[in-house]
Amino acid sequence: MGSLYRSEPVALCQLFLQSEASYSCLSELGELGMVQLKDLNVTVSAFQRKFVTEVRRCEEMERKLRFLEKEIREDDIVILDTGDNPEAPAPREMTDLELMFERLVKEVRDLNTSAEALKQNFLDLTQLKHILRKTHSFFDEVDRHYDSALIDLQAEGTESVNLLADDSLLVTPHTIRFEFVAGVVERQHLSAFERMLWRISMGNVLIKQVDIETPLEDPITGNSVLKSVFLIFFQGEQLKAKVKKVCAGFHATIYPCPETKAQRREMAMGVMTRIEDLNTVITQTEVHRFALLSSIAESIRIWSIKVRKIKTIYHAMNWFNIDITQKCLIGECWCPVAQLERIQRALQRGAAKSGCSESAAILNRMDTREQPPTYHSTNKFTSAFQGIVDSYGVASYREVNPALFTIISFPFLFSLMFGDAGHGFFMFLAGLLMVIFENRLIRMRITVDVWDIFFGGRYVILLMGLFSIYAGFMYNDFFSKPLNIFGSSWSTDLKNMTVDGRYASLSPINNTNGVPYFAGIDPVWQMSSNKITFLNSFKMKISIIFGVTQMFFGVILSFQNHRYFNERINIYCEFIPEMIFLFCIFGYLVILIFYKWLAYDASEASCAPSLLIGLINMFLMQYDTKEDGCPPLFKGQQAVQTCLLVLCILCVPWLLLVKPLVKHYERKRGLTYGAARSGYVLMRNGDIELQASHSTLSIQSGDVLLQDQQRDEVVHHVDGDDEECLSNTGEETEFNLGDSLIHQSIHTIEYCLGCISHTASYLRLWALSLAHSELSEVLWTMVLRRGFTLGHATTLSALTTYLLFTPWLCLTIVILLLMEGMSAFLHTLRLHWVEFQSKFYKGEGYPFEPFVFEKFDTILAESVQT
Repeated sequence: MGSLYRSEPVALCQLFLQSEASYSCLSELGELGMVQLKDLNVTVSAFQRKFVTEVRRCEEMERKLRFLEKEIREDDIVILDTGDNPEAPAPREMTDLELMFERLVKEVRDLNTSAEALKQNFLDLTQLKHILRKTHSFFDEVDRHYDSALIDLQAEGTESVNLLADDSLLVTPHTIRFEFVAGVVERQHLSAFERMLWRISMGNVLIKQVDIETPLEDPITGNSVLKSVFLIFFQGEQLKAKVKKVCAGFHATIYPCPETKAQRREMAMGVMTRIEDLNTVITQTEVHRFALLSSIAESIRIWSIKVRKIKTIYHAMNWFNIDITQKCLIGECWCPVAQLERIQRALQRGAAKSGCSESAAILNRMDTREQPPTYHSTNKFTSAFQGIVDSYGVASYREVNPALFTIISFPFLFSLMFGDAGHGFFMFLAGLLMVIFENRLIRMRITVDVWDIFFGGRYVILLMGLFSIYAGFMYNDFFSKPLNIFGSSWSTDLKNMTVDGRYASLSPINNTNGVPYFAGIDPVWQMSSNKITFLNSFKMKISIIFGVTQMFFGVILSFQNHRYFNERINIYCEFIPEMIFLFCIFGYLVILIFYKWLAYDASEASCAPSLLIGLINMFLMQYDTKEDGCPPLFKGQQAVQTCLLVLCILCVPWLLLVKPLVKHYERKRGLTYGAARSGYVLMRNGDIELQASHSTLSIQSGDVLLQDQQRDEVVHHVDGDDEECLSNTGEETEFNLGDSLIHQSIHTIEYCLGCISHTASYLRLWALSLAHSELSEVLWTMVLRRGFTLGHATTLSALTTYLLFTPWLCLTIVILLLMEGMSAFLHTLRLHWVEFQSKFYKGEGYPFEPFVFEKFDTILAESVQT
């Protein structure tokens, strides 16, 4: 929990790895995930780095694995995922993996080529079968016409034969014989195909076409295609050449078709035999291919992990420098101080795996003035709340982390706006189910983005639902209906009631038992005509109370930051005047709220002053006695409010001028009043953390690590980029009074006006709570209640209620749970980011991004884009 309150101490270390042990050591560090490596070769392009060849080999293996995975998914084969996380293979195994992947890819491609060729032959034979079958029936029809026409001609003694009007071709031994072409064409191109033939032949062709009923499979795309058989009759070689060109242009396939019936029958029998043989070969090929891909599917996930780890290790090795002898890799990394021993043991294991001595891997802690990354140790419960804070800005190094307090304050403020026990129960149940079955849901690997958001925040949803149940219990609101759990404190004695038409007035003096309701709001208020007036007043006041309390807590946390970083000038010149300013206005307002609740009862309600009017009169300094003769809120109210107003006004120049003038005075005298936050290094001295400044040691330009007694003599040579980095992170900039006054004036205006606007912003707690309760009541009244208001028709009323329950439940889930829940969530997010965190949180750090196999690809992609 301490690391969640402040980020863990992080140290800059140097890594010295022998070339033989570097791969194994980085493999162990990648499994550990506690080291953030620094790229020492930023100025070197990716193609000029030492291990770029190995990276390319890994990328080639990834490409082959993607090809195999695509083939597996196309055959609807399930890829086995056992959840195993194998270690990175040894460098010598990389060649074995390459050869195995090359062999598998070649075998799969050969099978694909063979299957494609077999399917193409099968398609050709199938189309030829249809051509023979269709043309056979056509030629039979022609023969019948020819025989009948020949008999008629012999009877008439006529020797001429003409082309009949019904498109039948009659020939005699004395006529010129016509040639023909048979083939298939796609059905969608058939009409254009006929028009083109008609135009080029000037109408001197005869076309017969018949559709193929069964769709044919394209061997290349695998799609089903509808085709038709055509038979074209023409005369002359020139027209034959034109017809073949048109067929080629429309991708029509031409097949040989014998002229005699016996030849066609013999060819058809041969085609059927070949089709049966091809079916057998295609089946055997597909079985062999399926078996091969199934065996690959059992191991492809493990292979992918291994290749990704190899690639990650060589990418990390490209971030190291290599000494002159080419025998040692030198790098820099950020390490959590608490994990240094684990990191040392991981390096020793890596050195032992490579067969080297323990001295092959050396981890040396360095002193630096560079700001370390921010590292918070989180778990599956706290990571969602940390993500909410990090979305606004990553905490500066060792700054107070709001995530620890957000765990409670976020669901609590949400519940104030979503205060309904019934709706909260639904939300709690949804979060509870995701928590109980989280392992099963993780194994399902659902890739929907919206689901990832909800599942990642399952513990946030769980707490928001739990707190909403509590808030609904306090509001006494259960699906917009009250629950009389402890018995109402109001009595309905008709003797003490005033009846006015349909309404009866209950007096808080005569119609109560004198004992307040045990917990929450009395259920009678939910049925009263002035319910909204009462709830508005109550919820408005508690919104102010909780909002001002959270702002006070934020200012107190700023004191924790100032004290931790030894910024004493900020304590005297910012924290104290901020606390006084906030207390003199809004702290005083909260005290008045509690005082009014305690000092005035029902009999004195007519003389209870308005707190809003009183706060306005406080700034206007108007204290006139009321005409009705009611006394002031308390004795000495004018003196107290005048004193508070004077203190509030004095805090403005205190915030604005004192800090710049003090720093200007100290600069002239050469004093240092508190340490600056930037440019420090944390050093452990027993159990005390000391802040000190040290010169930066780096091996980026070839510096050599020296002994402690020689560190004062180190001369560090940096280039332009390094100098800029040092000036931004460690070097003190020259103090300028004008700039300091401008910066402090911005801070003063932002804080003073922010206190007022932020307090008003907390009124959203009241506004959204009112809107949620009214929407819930509208759904109850306009939908579900209709079934209860059908008079004495019990059966009809039950049936109507049964039918209306489903739309009421759907509207409740969609409008009140999802839409209203999202609205309340966003408003709660704003209250934490702006109203709360602006009081103490800078958020100017950068995250600790460890070298870990699961996330290094993302880190590498971001670094390349940068």
